Amino acid sequence: MRRVPTVGVALAAAIAAYGAGFAALSVLRHRAFADGRFDLGNMVQAVWWTAHGHPLRMTNLHGQQISRLAAHVDPLLAVFGPLWWIWPSPDLLLVVQALAIAAGAWPVYRLALKHLGSSRAGLGFALAYLLYPATGWLTLNEFHPVALATPLLLFAFWYLDNDRLLPFALFAVPAAASKEEIGLVIAGFGVWYAVARRRPAAGAAIAVLGFAWSAIAIAVVIPHFHTAGESDFYGRYSEVGGSAAGIVKTTLTHPGRIAHAAFSGRDLRYVAELVVPLAGLSLLAPLVLVAALPELAINLLSATPTQTSIHFHYTAGLIAPLVVAAVLGARRLSRWAVPVAMIAVLAALLGNYRLGPIPGWRNVPGGSKFQATAARVTDHDRIAAQALRLIPKTAVVSATNTLGAHLSARRRVLSFPYLQDATWIAADETQPGYGDRYAPLPTALALSALRRDPDWRLVFEQDGVLVFNRTPA
Repeated sequence: MRRVPTVGVALAAAIAAYGAGFAALSVLRHRAFADGRFDLGNMVQAVWWTAHGHPLRMTNLHGQQISRLAAHVDPLLAVFGPLWWIWPSPDLLLVVQALAIAAGAWPVYRLALKHLGSSRAGLGFALAYLLYPATGWLTLNEFHPVALATPLLLFAFWYLDNDRLLPFALFAVPAAASKEEIGLVIAGFGVWYAVARRRPAAGAAIAVLGFAWSAIAIAVVIPHFHTAGESDFYGRYSEVGGSAAGIVKTTLTHPGRIAHAAFSGRDLRYVAELVVPLAGLSLLAPLVLVAALPELAINLLSATPTQTSIHFHYTAGLIAPLVVAAVLGARRLSRWAVPVAMIAVLAALLGNYRLGPIPGWRNVPGGSKFQATAARVTDHDRIAAQALRLIPKTAVVSATNTLGAHLSARRRVLSFPYLQDATWIAADETQPGYGDRYAPLPTALALSALRRDPDWRLVFEQDGVLVFNRTPA
């Protein structure tokens, strides 16, 4: 009787379960209005415009029609344009993201099988990757092209580890195209390859090309498409220099300021939440961690709290090198390969229990409760969906953030309370407005003024959801 390859079946089942489960959870969160115009709506509009012949066009916060490349160099997003012709829905992006991240377990398994010499150890590290809290949150944090970098980088490293440079490039190039700084991760892989594999020429070429791509994207592409000439995100680093050159200068002239920014209690907790759920094994392969250092520095030096939280997509460039480092670190303990892999699985499971996104943990004492009900579709959500059906698909609309994610597949979509040429308004009084951070009039006052404005007619109001239509002149 032929023996069933149980490890392969278990791996396939785990990948399929993760992909299907997280795809469904992502779609449910969208139905529950847990996503926003920033960021899912931005991606949807860029894909919609790409499908309509204008690659990566979108409406920015202030109502200007711009290229997405003015914010982030993620041309990989354009790949979804043709797919939009087949499946014109935000669900397309959410489902592909979940399935792609799930597929990353395969190269993790192959890498561990090669270096630990055990299929069970390989399965253990693949499961640890799928249970890793940062992996789950990356999958559920709306949709971002950079999330696709995680599986792409894992496949790229697997081929690099096998000295297959052409397949490596076929995965490294789209990974670099997912966001401007991912080239730095690839450059770190090149450093590893040059030193660990004693391939200095090939490794140096990979490092130089990866660094050059990121440098051109940040210093040339974004300023070219940005009306102000530089990225809006530099403001996040005003305390440490306000630009790449400024950060280097601050490092040389005021190193204490850098240390203060990078080693706060929040920063150290963030690092612990990345390292501990992999049982600290990543620390045993410090050369691989070179690839994680640029992204880690970008996050630690930022004044934006979301960049030092595993709940957001800023971990996308970190997960692959950390997981790879855990596998190669375990090689130092290969005599106990299977027990070490089981420890990694247990650490990831405990991390998921305390920090992860699985809704069921809220019913377990001590389990993670963060966004535990985000996928629950309420009566309020059904009312909002009903209200949005009143708005024509071709109309220019101004919407609050949560409603805007459902209205972005169109030529122009504004962030309420910005109105400009909008003919329809969709607002949810129960949710904070993203535009309130910058607009001169907060959402509550803007809605109060609209009720008295004869140019606007209130056509829907229920449970705090309002829809206005501009009165014809």
